[in-house]
Amino acid sequence: MTQRMQDGSAGDADYGALGSTYSRYRRPDPRLASVITQALGEARTVLNVGAGAGSYEPTDREVTAVEPSAMMRAQRPAHLSPAVDATAEQLPFADDSFDAAMTTFSVHQWRDLPAGLAELRRVTRGPVVILTCDPTRVEEFWVREYAPEVLEVEARRYPSPDALADGLGGSISVSTVLIPQGCTDGFTEAYFGRPEHLLDAEAQRACSAWSLVEPAVIDRFTRELAGDLLDGTWDARHGALRTLPRYEGSLVLLVAEP
Repeated sequence: MTQRMQDGSAGDADYGALGSTYSRYRRPDPRLASVITQALGEARTVLNVGAGAGSYEPTDREVTAVEPSAMMRAQRPAHLSPAVDATAEQLPFADDSFDAAMTTFSVHQWRDLPAGLAELRRVTRGPVVILTCDPTRVEEFWVREYAPEVLEVEARRYPSPDALADGLGGSISVSTVLIPQGCTDGFTEAYFGRPEHLLDAEAQRACSAWSLVEPAVIDRFTRELAGDLLDGTWDARHGALRTLPRYEGSLVLLVAEP
């Protein structure tokens, strides 16, 4: 059985401690949502695993959400159905229950990735859609100049697209998802052109990998980046990112057809 924390969190981040303001910073971006919706195709029934506060759940389909953290389930807005308390590795559904399945920023939290992927495939008749990050590209982001430890942790956590493809089988497509300027979903690279936003301690907490490094690392990052912003060093190196419409980072969409 998957080991779970006090509030039910089943990964390496304790959302009972971290998740109280998660939905304020991790708001679904409509431009990313359209990519996911398109990948779901004509599916009428959709399973969302690791659903959190409900980001990217389509409102024009019949969605069943699964989320182990009580803190995250409590932040789901009223217009979404309550989430089932379960983990990816033990889905309480019969074989072929859903037309499609989706999971966003979740697979890196699963304790047993092969088991979770096998369960997704078992309960899904059609496509499985995964929004995640390619670990080979995570450490290319400018945060490495201030806190390489954060990106090292992130890169270690994310499974490779090959591992996801192997676990799901079928016909696999993997595509880079361009991150839009002003992205409202506050994962680390969402702030590619807004470095000052990453000085916000709550914004850092909403990026779960930041909670997994030593507090001294975060303190150093905050001091050094704040100093760079004051003297213009960040802008001298990366200022063009402030007006770049879309950033090509590590964000990828994997779609597995049966």
